[in-house]
Amino acid sequence: MRPRLRGIPVLAASLVVALLSATPAVAIGDGGTGTRGGAEGNELSASASYSRIKVTRISGPTGGKLGSVSATDVNWKPPQCWYEPVFTPQQLKDFSEHVGDGDVGMRTAWFGKGLWTDHFKDGKDTTTIFTEPASVPGYKNYNLGKDGYFWRGVAPDGIEAIDDGSLCSKLMFWVPAGQVPDDPDAPTPETLADYAYNKIKVPTTSVELKPAARSTVNLPTWAWLDKGRFQEVRVRAELPGTGLWAETTAKPVALHLDPGTGDAETFPASGNCTINDDGSIGTAYRPGDADRTPSCGVRYLHATGGTPYRLKASVTWQISWRGSGGSGGGLPDGTFDTTQEITVQEIQSVNR
Repeated sequence: MRPRLRGIPVLAASLVVALLSATPAVAIGDGGTGTRGGAEGNELSASASYSRIKVTRISGPTGGKLGSVSATDVNWKPPQCWYEPVFTPQQLKDFSEHVGDGDVGMRTAWFGKGLWTDHFKDGKDTTTIFTEPASVPGYKNYNLGKDGYFWRGVAPDGIEAIDDGSLCSKLMFWVPAGQVPDDPDAPTPETLADYAYNKIKVPTTSVELKPAARSTVNLPTWAWLDKGRFQEVRVRAELPGTGLWAETTAKPVALHLDPGTGDAETFPASGNCTINDDGSIGTAYRPGDADRTPSCGVRYLHATGGTPYRLKASVTWQISWRGSGGSGGGLPDGTFDTTQEITVQEIQSVNR
């Protein structure tokens, strides 16, 4: 059941919930305009799907096309939601008393002034249908003079529904400065590590091949990755006002080759090319290597007809994290695939 506020019209109630709890809405604002609230200059927002987590790329290749990795563990999912600090007392006062004044704005258009003045200013209890007690104590004058933040639930960007409606369902609530709420849905360093996982961008560059685009039946095609392009990627995620942080690191560890046809052999036979000590994968082709067996590559046994084979190269990235308070651990490996077209020709012979 979606949370509701008693005494407020149903439509307005759904918008209040989206603002104060983590129940996501496809569009938040008057008439489905998606309007966000808060102080934009310091990243504050009233949107239920807007996180204040700050993400910084610490290391990794620059330039070229980049893409996101896919977790090898199909059952792994990052948290659907968590609580975050959003307003200081003064910011909440400014938001509730001034946003929307003089026009059709968020405060006036959604649900009027009653909730803000009654619950957060005048200290009146609010009756809710939540996983918390039905009567939620109000606050006096937005807690002005106290050091801390009002927290509310958020969902990661792109999530339009939460499987379990009881998650992150509390009304916006007060937490003293420097503290994290004692709640199962409170953020942790691992929450930030999971969030950073989806922000990792790795190179999309195709593997080097020799021959590059036209191979010959029964002769090996060499494949390798340069160490300068495929290097460790590290992303830092911090949640302001909490002291929580995590750094998630993706390290390339292997390349898997799928020839795109059953009429082929891979080197090694598993198709898994391991990373070298210097960070490269495979061995670059050099003149005179045509008849040698590559450490990483493929041999096609039949020529292509009118349609080239599609060689898929999947780079595996080993992902780990460390965070505040000495925390850390591993996350599921990630993969990124690229596909290259390969034309295979018959060996040409010359009759004299």
